[in-house]
Amino acid sequence: MHVQKEPRGIVPSKKKTLYPIRTGLRDYLIKYDREVKLPVQYTDLLRFNLKTPLRDKEGRDTLWYTVYYDESEMKELFPNLTYIYALMNTDGDTAVMEHLSVARIDYCTFANTRPFRVRIINRLNDNYDHFYIKVGDASRVYGLELEHVLSPNRIIYMTDGNTLIEEHIPGLPGDEFIKRSLHTSKFNQIRICKEFVKFNERCFVRLLGDMRSYNFVVDITPDIEGNQYRFRAIDFDQQSYEGRLKMYLPHYFKENLALVQLGMQHMDLTTMRQYQEEERSLIANRFRSGYYRLQDLFEVMNTDSIAPEEKVIQLGKELASYHKNPAFKSCDTMGKLVFESLHQIVGKRMG
Repeated sequence: MHVQKEPRGIVPSKKKTLYPIRTGLRDYLIKYDREVKLPVQYTDLLRFNLKTPLRDKEGRDTLWYTVYYDESEMKELFPNLTYIYALMNTDGDTAVMEHLSVARIDYCTFANTRPFRVRIINRLNDNYDHFYIKVGDASRVYGLELEHVLSPNRIIYMTDGNTLIEEHIPGLPGDEFIKRSLHTSKFNQIRICKEFVKFNERCFVRLLGDMRSYNFVVDITPDIEGNQYRFRAIDFDQQSYEGRLKMYLPHYFKENLALVQLGMQHMDLTTMRQYQEEERSLIANRFRSGYYRLQDLFEVMNTDSIAPEEKVIQLGKELASYHKNPAFKSCDTMGKLVFESLHQIVGKRMG
């Protein structure tokens, strides 16, 4: 993570292309039990007859709509949605469904995959949880899978044809975290800086882009002294899609500037490099543990088209310059660039 001052007007493509889940990736998903026959498809949720803007507790527009369905639609749709929730959390044990019901369905037209967010409520104690139904996108599936294998976080998701189901990833949204939680003890601030460096490194190594503050959450865990923090990506649409290298380094986004400034206050170059090396070592360990799964994944990803050719060429040139390694220039797909990046960063630890 570099802290030199540069213009921070870095923005992703206005509208990302959705890439289909092709046969090779579908076979991979079947092999690793991600492809599941679902009773609801994404298109089924489009049959709502009314939508109203959803506002937060302060009355601000969330860019989501709450949608409503005819009674006949609800009778068929809602039990199937609770069954999907049971599939995700109890391997389909229907005994837990009796006290679960759908409390609300929200729809976002702003995001690339136009997600529906389903709120499931436990009628016994009014506790609720969420999951998402989205348009299937190969880029996002690769992002979810790389997150599952190479990050400290496990991800629950399922596909069926052109439908993608994802778990809700809990945590304080990054933009809210920056507003509320940076003014804390020095001890906590140092831990925040450390975790942001490690998050920055994870994104760069596996080329996950567009990690502006509203595309990640922060999981806060009280500890013996102070808090523990973990930054978690929640938006995987920009997995290996953009051509600019800086798109894959969260510290370049103006939305994350407060975290960078906090790091400059509490860390020197030696400390920052220590945290980078720690994360690279952890990634190498995860690579070794998931070697055969990653081998299967890259066998598909290395030949798949998930970005325009000009962006692959641009990113290859910028990575070759950054790492002083011409091998990146010969990569003709984003998958090959991710694979080369992994070996560039952690290869010496995998010998």
